[in-house]
Amino acid sequence: MLKLMILASIGALIGWTTNVIAIKLLFRPIEPIKIPVLGWELQGLMPKRKKEIAKNIGETVENELISIEEIIDKMIEGSDKSKIIDALKSRILELTELKMPIFVPSAMRSMILSFVGDTIDENADEMINELSEKMVHQATEKVSIALIIEEKINAFPFEKLEEIILSIAKKELKHIEYLGGVIGFAIGVVQGIIILYI
Repeated sequence: MLKLMILASIGALIGWTTNVIAIKLLFRPIEPIKIPVLGWELQGLMPKRKKEIAKNIGETVENELISIEEIIDKMIEGSDKSKIIDALKSRILELTELKMPIFVPSAMRSMILSFVGDTIDENADEMINELSEKMVHQATEKVSIALIIEEKINAFPFEKLEEIILSIAKKELKHIEYLGGVIGFAIGVVQGIIILYI
């Protein structure tokens, strides 16, 4: 029984240790280290694939989560649209009154201003929609959310990125370490039974 427990404990230690090392190798070493005799290069998975990960995150955010069209739509829709229309109407009426010649009679002046105001009320919503479509079209050609995110992640110091990932997934990574110990223990018990009783 003692031999069985020793073998199970050794298995648990090996399982836990390999999982700890595997988790560490996700992030470290940050810079590639050459192993002289073997000619291998050792580098953590995340730093080695940082550019690829950044590109994939950027593309996923842009394609699956949020697009430039949605951002512009949110900026223009609802109460914001009515504020834009009110501001435009106010400014156009103000400019129309300023540019109108002095000799235009006041009755005619108020008719013109009323006509301009009604025209804006009738057509502003459609004009804003057309303008937003043009803005979206231009923005999608000029602005890439995926590229912005990719550049930001690539410019981010890897140590800080590692710190953020570890703070988010610390509990889960600990569970992986313990699971390695549990699986190693179970394998050690099986090996012990095979060695002792077969």
